[in-house]
Formats: sequence, C-alpha cells, structure tokens
Amino acid sequence: MSQNPQKFLVIRLSSIGDIVHALPAVAALGNTFPDAEITWAVETRYACLLQNNPYLKQVISLDTLGWRCSLNQVATFREIIQTAQALRHEPFDAVIDFQGLVKTGFIAWMCRSPRRVGFAKYQHREPGSGFFYTDEVPVPVGRHVIEENLALVEWLGARAGAWQFPLPQHPEDNLYVESALENRKIKDFILINPGGGWITKRWPPANYSILLQKLDAELPWSTVMSGSPAEEKEILEIIQRSGSQRAHYIPTTLRQFLALGRRARLFVGGDTGPLHIAGALGVPIVALHGPTDPRRNGPFSPADIALSNRGPINHTRKARNPKFLDGISVAEVLEAICERLARSCGT
Repeated sequence: MSQNPQKFLVIRLSSIGDIVHALPAVAALGNTFPDAEITWAVETRYACLLQNNPYLKQVISLDTLGWRCSLNQVATFREIIQTAQALRHEPFDAVIDFQGLVKTGFIAWMCRSPRRVGFAKYQHREPGSGFFYTDEVPVPVGRHVIEENLALVEWLGARAGAWQFPLPQHPEDNLYVESALENRKIKDFILINPGGGWITKRWPPANYSILLQKLDAELPWSTVMSGSPAEEKEILEIIQRSGSQRAHYIPTTLRQFLALGRRARLFVGGDTGPLHIAGALGVPIVALHGPTDPRRNGPFSPADIALSNRGPINHTRKARNPKFLDGISVAEVLEAICERLARSCGT
C-alpha cells in the first residue's frame, strides 16, 4: 500500500518582499518532496504573487487586516470561523511559520499539526510566538533572510539548491505594460520606486528629483517611476520638480508591476517589496539602505550594488524621530547606477 503524500502548511501572510523571500524555501520543499501537498496561508491582497505557483496545491487567503477593522460585525466573525475550519480540516504533517508573529503562531497551533516549526526565540518578530511551536530553529546571525527561511525547511529535511522564484506571468498584464510603454515612446528604461512602508527606508523626494536631472544628462534612456496609488501625488511632484523630459509615471497593480519589472534595464529603490521583486526577476539593482542591513535584506546578486548610510540597524518600524533616509548622496547613487550598468554589459 502506498504511503499518503506529506502535507505542509506554509504561513507567510505579508508583506510583498517577505513573501518573495520565502519562495525559494517553498520551492526547496517541493523539489525535495515532489509528492508533497503544500498549502500557503497569505493575506488576500498579496495572494496574486502565488498564482500558478507549481509547488502549491492550495492557497488560503486570509484578510486579517480587514478583520481587525471590523471585528464587531457578524460577517467578519463568520469569515474567521470558516477560515479556522478550513485550516483545521486538513491533517497537515507540519506547519512552517516564516513570520514569527503571535497571530501566525496561533494559526499554526490552530491547525493541530504534530509539528509546528518556527524561528528560535531571538528571531521572533513578537515575543510569545514561540509558545505555539514544537520546533524552534536556530539560524546564525548575519545570513540573508532567504537563507534564514531555507533553514526552516532544511530542519524538515528539505535540500536547498539554486534559489527559485516562480512569480506569475499573465498576458493581460504584459499587454498593459507594453501599451503603456509604447504610448510614452519608451524603449530602454531605468525603473525607480521612491516609496516604502517606513519613512526611514525612503530616500528624500528632492534627491530623486535631482537624480532624474542627472540621468537625463548622463544616459540616453527613459526613467519610469512606480509606486502605490497613495504615492502617486508625490511621484508626480518628483517628476515635475526635476524638469525631466524622459521621466514617466506608470501606475500599476502588483501583477502589472511584475510585467513592468521584467522589462527594466535597472531598478533603483529602497528596502521595499518592489526591490525584492526586482531581485527575484534578475533585474540589475542599485539598492538604498538605511535602518536595515543590506547583508540580510539587500539584493543577493554579487553584481548588484547596495548603498548604505551605515546608520544604526533597526529591522523594526520603531524610531524615535522618523525621517527620510539621509547619508547617501545623489552623486553616490548616480555613480552606482553607471557602475551597475557597466557590470551588466560586461565592460
């Protein structure tokens, strides 16, 4: 009689970059155990990153952020109950919590799996999450976050090979981007994302305006700026203040950004989701780091360039007096862009 396939639940609810950084670990799990059935629990707004993932049997979308805002509504309570029932229905052999929050630890515990794997205490995002684990995996300090994630699946016997990022492609998104570029007469372009979830990760908007001026003078290519709808006003102001004739803003959904990123010659931005998508797509990168360590959170291609203001490392949002990332000059960024482009051309 054949043995039933192993069933794994992966928990990484958010955010964009963190989900991207967990993809190689899940691929390693799927490659090592090709008959395994892997389910991923993710926030609804980011589920599109997991579409058509060949290693996943199922994606469970959770709206924990929405639930938090409407806990007093009957419909929310019902949705939470239905989600809990769906998670408890599957007899998972192991649950892997890549996030280290109390809520993700609780989700792992709620599944009643005999093995609930998470990081060791010193790497918990929130104290108390380890209460829900059966296995707490120690990871050496100073490794890239992708290697930290791989350590969790290696604990279960997975073998890490070349890092894989099976991000989705959709014809309609490619068509949107192709049309947007053609309408603006853009061929080769540098992609810049000035946004970020924390202000301390964001280079000052005035610096981006000056950089656009310099790029117009130094390179023959266009510049495309991207960002969330909430960042659109600031992006348009950056372009207007620059006076650039070759800088453009192309609004995109998350899926459309994947299509846009695949066409870029270079990406410039801070430690945010778009940066990590660019790395996963193999786009050359110049990264701007402030409160986070580029050795852990930065681009992983040896050819990429990570600039840092060498300030105090703080991998949380906490800051007494949050302000824009300073200590990295426009001249340094421009020099890094030219150097990274030269490396990609093999000169």
